Amino acid sequence: MTAMRRDLLLCGLFACAALFWPMISDMRYSVTQTTFFFIWATVVVQWNLVFGIGGIFSLAQVAIFAIGAYVTAMLGYYLGTSMLLAMPAGAVAAVAASLVLGIACLRLYGPYVALLTICVSQVLYVLIVNDTDCFTNPPSGCMPLMGGVRGFSRFGDLGFRDWLGAGFYIGNYYVGLLLLTAAILFSIAIIHSPMGLAFRALRDNPVYAAARGVDRFRYQLWIFGLSAFFTGLSGAFYAVNTGVVGPVVFSFQHLLFLLSMIVIGGIGTVWGPVIGAAVLMLADEAMRELGDFRDIGMGLLLVACVVLMPRGLTGLFQDMARRFAKPADTEGAT
Repeated sequence: MTAMRRDLLLCGLFACAALFWPMISDMRYSVTQTTFFFIWATVVVQWNLVFGIGGIFSLAQVAIFAIGAYVTAMLGYYLGTSMLLAMPAGAVAAVAASLVLGIACLRLYGPYVALLTICVSQVLYVLIVNDTDCFTNPPSGCMPLMGGVRGFSRFGDLGFRDWLGAGFYIGNYYVGLLLLTAAILFSIAIIHSPMGLAFRALRDNPVYAAARGVDRFRYQLWIFGLSAFFTGLSGAFYAVNTGVVGPVVFSFQHLLFLLSMIVIGGIGTVWGPVIGAAVLMLADEAMRELGDFRDIGMGLLLVACVVLMPRGLTGLFQDMARRFAKPADTEGAT
């Protein structure tokens, strides 16, 4: 079985198993937390394409995610746009923003890309937080154009409350599952395509790739823009799922949490980001009652994974599979 067929089979099995989770779990909390897992996993799967496959040390994914969320919320709040239209519009706006950012930063290398992209994210945060001039005056009080520190709320939903009543969160769950499945399929298609081979060549040996005619700027701009669609769409769905969008989506802590998922799961692999997202969310949930020690526990977990498993959990699983395969091969030879 080829690697691509194996990944497609795993994706199908994952989606089929996830279909039945709301039927198995009778707790609303577990279903809504799984929906958040779908959102964060979608972001890190696409971030892995940029960082792990494309070799672009970009920290702009959180900003792109936030752009998708803010555009969706603003369209619903100011124009009354249906969320079915606002969400794709937010994703397109995220792609446009990422292309502009990519043109500006992809001529740089390594840490300079990281510095520029994190600066852009923080500039957007500062602009939103310091936006205090009234744009509208609803009954709730002065509303700045970008929402200010209050953010946006009551801008619409996908209509599941009217269809499913108190079980509306199950509708959101399946939308999140569809979003993650599509993002994984897109990631598989990119990684196992000739384009993915070009990305890995640019990551591992840019001089040799350039000598073979691979245009670094063009290819990396492609992956920067393509991955932004699902990142922006996940931000749009986050806005719809929570019903609230505020400057907290730009937080540095949020960025580190998502980046840690890729590192723990395994950089540059198909399933590493998904596994890392699941492990970190379960660990975060397990440490929920620890209060201030929660962040310390998460930090120790990250350090332990980096030191003991430098290739992440997927690298550990691959090493274990090779060790179990060797005795079987030896017995077959004898």
